[in-house]
Amino acid sequence: MRDSTETVETPDGAMEVYDVVPDASAADARRAVIVIQEAFGVNDHIRDVTRRFAAAGYRSAAPAMFHRAGGGTAPYDDFSKVMPLFAGVSDDGIVADVDATVAHLRGAGFTEDRIGIVGFCFGGRVTFLVATRRKLGAAVGFYGGGIVTSRLPLFQPLVGDAPKLATPWLGLFGDEDTGIPVEDVERLRATLDREARVPHEIVRYPGAAHGFHCDVRPAYHEPAAKDAWKRTLDWLDRHLGR
Repeated sequence: MRDSTETVETPDGAMEVYDVVPDASAADARRAVIVIQEAFGVNDHIRDVTRRFAAAGYRSAAPAMFHRAGGGTAPYDDFSKVMPLFAGVSDDGIVADVDATVAHLRGAGFTEDRIGIVGFCFGGRVTFLVATRRKLGAAVGFYGGGIVTSRLPLFQPLVGDAPKLATPWLGLFGDEDTGIPVEDVERLRATLDREARVPHEIVRYPGAAHGFHCDVRPAYHEPAAKDAWKRTLDWLDRHLGR
């Protein structure tokens, strides 16, 4: 595989995108995945996950959404350094950043039906937001907080937009996530079952907490992480155009 950092233009200025091209022999090289960062930025872990998607055969791109605050990342053990990175971030801006990343991939030959979006933490919410505003091939959200109950004052809950869901969406949650109660997850499931008109699925993992997929955090839960990764690849394979 070949990785590089590209620059794309958004309505709010230039944004870096970590871009990974899979080996030419990869079976799924005609499909792509946008990887959405945690609240800590496009750090070494997110870059590693982006390479994992490329190893699975997908052209993979991770947009650095903190460009409005000057960019950068925050350490996992110091949340005080996280909030300054969110300066200028809004739902409209998030969608614009994804649009710019889609345009970058479109320039590489990928149509929207062959582009998926996968996000973690903050990025999990982003996938639901984008899935209600744009029609891509598939979306997967890992422990996306703020969909049912607001977690940050910057963002409003999104559950009311369930009828607008336009992209097939898979949500993956840990039952021990103190920021996303099981009651919220089940309310989201019931709302989607009642109101969504595209394929959707929600999976809960007993014993798993927030960040269960991140193998550089204490919350890493190997059984849940492995199952969630397999489900993610299956979901992308099922819904992205060939």
